Amino acid sequence: QVQLVASGGGLVQAGGSLRLSCAGSGRTFSNYAMAWFRPAPGKERVLVASISWRDGNTINYAGSVKGRFTISRDNAKNTVYLLMNSLKSDDTAVYYCAAGNGYYATAGFGSWGQGTQVTVSS
Repeated sequence: QVQLVASGGGLVQAGGSLRLSCAGSGRTFSNYAMAWFRPAPGKERVLVASISWRDGNTINYAGSVKGRFTISRDNAKNTVYLLMNSLKSDDTAVYYCAAGNGYYATAGFGSWGQGTQVTVSS
């Protein structure tokens, strides 16, 4: 099991930027995929972005954030980041980081952080 602590949320004006961080412990951080999720209407959580293990060569984004959000990882710091640019009011949500069950997002995600609130004012 891995423990995850998310941070970096806050209040920002539309068009602004925020960077979320998620620090992991309890497992070798580089050995699993990481991702960010947020709730969507009618759904508990949907994938925002995912990054594969080690070098993070496989990255996926939800269509609604592609070109605006960037996921990255720093294995030396056991941390995954989500840089959010050009924020819109629709991005307002609690963002959850998650640790994968394997090397890639296709293995699913079994460990979750506590969530960090992002509020975008228009």
